[in-house]
Amino acid sequence: MDYLISYLIEERGEEINIPDDYHSKRGLLRSLMNVRPPMKISDEFLKVQDEFLTSETLNKDLTSVEDISDKKGKLLLWQGDIVTLKVDAIVNAANSKLLGCFIPQHNCIDNVIHSAAGIQLRMDCSRIMKAQGIDEAVGKAKITEAYNLPSKHVIHTVGPQIPHGMKPTDKNREELASCYLSCMDIADYNKLESIAFCCISTGVFNFPHNQAAEIAIKTVEDYLKNNETTLKHVIFNVFGDGDYVLYKKLLFGDV
Repeated sequence: MDYLISYLIEERGEEINIPDDYHSKRGLLRSLMNVRPPMKISDEFLKVQDEFLTSETLNKDLTSVEDISDKKGKLLLWQGDIVTLKVDAIVNAANSKLLGCFIPQHNCIDNVIHSAAGIQLRMDCSRIMKAQGIDEAVGKAKITEAYNLPSKHVIHTVGPQIPHGMKPTDKNREELASCYLSCMDIADYNKLESIAFCCISTGVFNFPHNQAAEIAIKTVEDYLKNNETTLKHVIFNVFGDGDYVLYKKLLFGDV
């Protein structure tokens, strides 16, 4: 960790005090990774970073599909940290730039996923966006490797943003459904068998949780019913207790 911090500080050409305790050092490393633009870096840095982040991942309580008890056919419900899921793909709620969150140690899922995966994830997203030439459209999605996450891939999708005090429009609801459809289409194209959805757009994008859950479940159920798909498991990953109760009631009719 000392090597990684020193490298990133030297790269920035700034004077930054390095704390002594481990927790503060780890926060500084995450912050330096969060603010770093996607640019070339040494192979040695990537080697050390990957060893460090992979070690952290392996020391977490990881969850596989077989460990999840809340099931309804191909649909599963799981409460926890999405970066601890051992699945074929996890879904990241991204913004239209698709480069991850640049706010140091922000608690959004975009920041959490990029921080745990490593700086290659932003570099991959940058290559995709440069080739595309325009911002990612709402409702669309792109796939990358997952690097130091326990999942194999990350699927990045851009959900609709609801202004404070406003209600979702019909277009917003269609855009949110399109996020789920785009992610499953990409999963199918890549012959993936398991995908874990976060609660897209319900954080800083302000989509009402109850409406978002209803759209998510209906869209996934209809897709699985009407399409030949490689997907065997679709996980609704929730973090808060409120979302867990909401999804459990909608999926299983109980709490």
